[in-house]
Amino acid sequence: MKNKSDAYWREKLSEKAYQVCRQQATEPPYSGKLLHNHKTGIYSCTCCDSPLFSSSNKYDSGCGWPSFDAPLNDDCISYVEDHSHGMKRIEIRCKYCDSHLGHVFNDGPQTTGERYCVNSISLIFTDK
Repeated sequence: MKNKSDAYWREKLSEKAYQVCRQQATEPPYSGKLLHNHKTGIYSCTCCDSPLFSSSNKYDSGCGWPSFDAPLNDDCISYVEDHSHGMKRIEIRCKYCDSHLGHVFNDGPQTTGERYCVNSISLIFTDK
């Protein structure tokens, strides 16, 4: 999936999803459709449908975006240093298709100490 063309992604995704997933934009806080989702299931990549997060790892961080304390497994997320906007952060991407998901921070709950802060539009939720 990483070798798909820009034209492919522009055709497959809505303009908003394209901006977030392929151009590393961020949806406004508290605007995402999955922020307040409390159902049991799996969160997958909007671009390639690869499973990324479990609802059992989702929690309310108060940051305005869906937050998880861990990915589904260590092999589904890639990590990239991000120095945009005058900050030093770690960007998280889907390892299968290189879609931008959000960022990971070390201010999460005691379970892992990590907060995977993810754009709703970069995820698809499937009920279990």
